[in-house]
Amino acid sequence: MADFQQEVLGWFVGRVPEDWFLELPEISFDREEILIIGELSEPRIPEDASDELRSAALRSRIDQFRQETRDRRTRIADEAQQLFGRQVSWGVNCGGYRKLYTNLSVPVMTRLRMPERRTLDTLIDAGVARSRSDALAWCVRLVARNQSEWLDELRDALTRVEQVRSEGPNPDFE
Repeated sequence: MADFQQEVLGWFVGRVPEDWFLELPEISFDREEILIIGELSEPRIPEDASDELRSAALRSRIDQFRQETRDRRTRIADEAQQLFGRQVSWGVNCGGYRKLYTNLSVPVMTRLRMPERRTLDTLIDAGVARSRSDALAWCVRLVARNQSEWLDELRDALTRVEQVRSEGPNPDFE
């Protein structure tokens, strides 16, 4: 896993044009998707600009980047999808705004017993979610936000397990 991660990161660092973003893009991935998020320069906005003017200028900068880089981003994504077997999605940050382009929303099948279904239905009845799917996604986001430190420790531990496993004997049976 660590080798794959380094390969993905290195490949995108080499492929993404240096003049697109202010710094190296943030690159994350899971089993289905690779997500590249870059920081755009902010447009020059007068100091006394209204919130509406500032918001419109930032959104316009984001839309301009999306339009001007579409063909090149598509070519890079197609090449990466062939190489890594994952969908490639793009996004940008600009002045505190984040916009993701064509990122995946992957269905996940699960079996829930009545108490878990009741929890999801309560969220729907309270107007927190529109469906059980939305309610489950809300719960996952809540855990990710409130348990991020623990999840980071768990990911680090899994990375270490993968490293130790790769250093062990090769169980090729013939």
